[in-house]
Amino acid sequence: MRDFSQGHEWLSINTATIRKQQGVEVPLDRLIDQCAAQGIRAISPWRDQVAAVGLERIGKQLRACGIGLSGYCRGGFFPASDTAGLKAALEDNRRAIDEAKTLDAPCLVLVVGALPGALEGRVQYKDIARARREVRDGIAASLEYAREVGMPLAIEPLHPMQAADRACINTLEQALDLCDDLDPQRSGMLGVALDVYHVWWDPKLQQQIARAGRERLLAYHVCDWLTPTRDLLNDRGMMGDGVVELRKIRGWIEAAGFAGFSEVEIFSALDWWQRPGDETLAICIERHRSVV
Repeated sequence: MRDFSQGHEWLSINTATIRKQQGVEVPLDRLIDQCAAQGIRAISPWRDQVAAVGLERIGKQLRACGIGLSGYCRGGFFPASDTAGLKAALEDNRRAIDEAKTLDAPCLVLVVGALPGALEGRVQYKDIARARREVRDGIAASLEYAREVGMPLAIEPLHPMQAADRACINTLEQALDLCDDLDPQRSGMLGVALDVYHVWWDPKLQQQIARAGRERLLAYHVCDWLTPTRDLLNDRGMMGDGVVELRKIRGWIEAAGFAGFSEVEIFSALDWWQRPGDETLAICIERHRSVV
């Protein structure tokens, strides 16, 4: 395993981690400046944050600060109740691919979607098998364009608690089955984003990480699972504050060939989003060195 104890050159910050500071939403250009001041050399921004400031402006700022991307959040949400909705999802994913390419991201992360309308409490159908077929077809169509422009797609399996509303792909095994179906040549254009918050519990995790290998492991997200968890979406823990065996899991992914960034992604309405961003970043750096 790589030794992270003496520096943080392999730390990336998913901008969700500091997008709210002391309860206030902070624009992406300021977040980039905060990361640059702490010597952080990679981030993973969200599309809405980029749009709020401007794609071209963010690209220029990243280049000026010498900051790259570990991923781009996010594409996906393919299922829909009708043909128009399916088409709209593909068009939006095409735009996401173009944005990721403009920012020179190494991959576009896909949160694939699930039952249409579930996030708003108005489920339009309940057939999760149908949703999974629409996810498969949506990724297949998006992959054609992604190949044309050279932007790898990374499927992110989400914890089963989010199977109804955010992602009907819930294990690394499911994600890799899709990869093998749609990209049997292991071209490097389709892989996975492994987020420990979503997969740490999986009894097949080590086996499936080995199966993924270097070609499929496109992104690695870290945080921790708190006990008790007060909110299943917005109460992620800082690394070292919960029950995830972070060092063990990193050992598995590095043994499989992964040598990229450990991207800190923490949604924390009750704790870290109530703190100053500089404080949160400083603790991310310390925990990256000591527990990741």
